[in-house]
Amino acid sequence: MDLTFSGEIVYWRGPAPWYFVIMPDEECHELAKIAKAVTYGWGVIPVTARIGETRWTTSLFPKDGRYLVPVKAAVRKAERLDEGDAVTVRLAIGA
Repeated sequence: MDLTFSGEIVYWRGPAPWYFVIMPDEECHELAKIAKAVTYGWGVIPVTARIGETRWTTSLFPKDGRYLVPVKAAVRKAERLDEGDAVTVRLAIGA
């Protein structure tokens, strides 16, 4: 399954700070249909993600009925992104 959506980069101020894009509800509902078949535990789903020209492997994290896409520092640097920037995310699920 491939998904494409737009969202804003948000900053999570936890003990280890991370940046994420929150997947919109519609895409979350689509993903929920296959989530049990592709998760490797704790509801985490492996993906290959792409923003702009930068591609990386990561895992979607479930949170409050939605999924978070982690955006690595190397991706933010390569695409010149920061908190609050709107991006288009392309995901290959189970990659």
